[in-house]
Amino acid sequence: MDILRPTLIRIGGRVYRKNLIQEQAYQHEEEEDFCAGPSDCADEPCDAFVVEETGKGFQCKVDVPSPLYKYIIGKKGETKKRLETETRTSISIPKPGVEGEIVITGQHRSGVISARTRIDVLLDSFRKKQPFTHFLSFALNQPAIQEKFLQFKEEVLEKCSKDHGVSSSLFQNPAKLHLTLGTLVLLNEQEIRKACDLLQRCKEDFVDQIAGGKPLTVEVAGVEYMNDDPAMTDILYAKVHMKDGSDRLQVIADQLVERFVASGLMLKEWDRVKLHATVMNTLFRKDPSAEERNYTMTAKSSFKERESFNGRNILKLFENFYFGEVQLDSVLLSQRFSSDASGYYATSGQLTFS
Repeated sequence: MDILRPTLIRIGGRVYRKNLIQEQAYQHEEEEDFCAGPSDCADEPCDAFVVEETGKGFQCKVDVPSPLYKYIIGKKGETKKRLETETRTSISIPKPGVEGEIVITGQHRSGVISARTRIDVLLDSFRKKQPFTHFLSFALNQPAIQEKFLQFKEEVLEKCSKDHGVSSSLFQNPAKLHLTLGTLVLLNEQEIRKACDLLQRCKEDFVDQIAGGKPLTVEVAGVEYMNDDPAMTDILYAKVHMKDGSDRLQVIADQLVERFVASGLMLKEWDRVKLHATVMNTLFRKDPSAEERNYTMTAKSSFKERESFNGRNILKLFENFYFGEVQLDSVLLSQRFSSDASGYYATSGQLTFS
């Protein structure tokens, strides 16, 4: 890490500098410890959370999803003990699997604030290591689109099956064709409700005005690849655009992601949302239910596991393939690794345009 440009962590509207420390490799996360030393964050008073005065001193409560308790406890309770010793506080954590609040108590307000700040930094660090559980999506699985996609698949296999790596295992499940706006880590029902509530506020604040209370008519046409060399393709996607030539779909997508990032429910990955519908993905070879986190991270993290395919002929022959026209009338909070009655991802919440 460049010491002149340290990593910044944003928590509760405040910015902290992440100091250079040595982290252990995590073979078994629940058995490892995390060193949260005094220099990991600033201990100055903070108005980002509430510290209550009690008859015995001061108290602060923090809502933490139960899957993250283990990171505050640490191996054999060492992280929790270190936090308590260094901040002169007592930290009460609910039993594993029981949703509730972590309660920090101490005789000095500064100690309680210090413990809370360090817990926030720990949680922020480990939350980023959790696999995403939900994503915002536009469903593209209307029957007409599915039919054209199956035609595309049939023609690709007929004309390009001799090209290196091209096989039927590469193709998306037609029932799960979609546009991904962004991914979220939602670890309990409270966080899911928070995301659903935010969707409704977005509808009231800007979506209704942009969409005009009507579905957006979108055309799905043409294919493009993600990486630099079409002869070594990992992901092929269908392009989408508004039929009226406007950028309303892009504006809605960008503003939704911006709002979710500002709320802390989503990590910022790009300046603009890359609107694309994956039609072929080398991850599907081993796992037909695999979904990409995003196209660059997946390509990097799974590089050794992937067998790229030669997409040159597909791109030449199907450059302008027309998948059809679709009416987009809702943004879905979709649950990863799930299916509803239609075969699409189960929906935890949604924002409707009409």
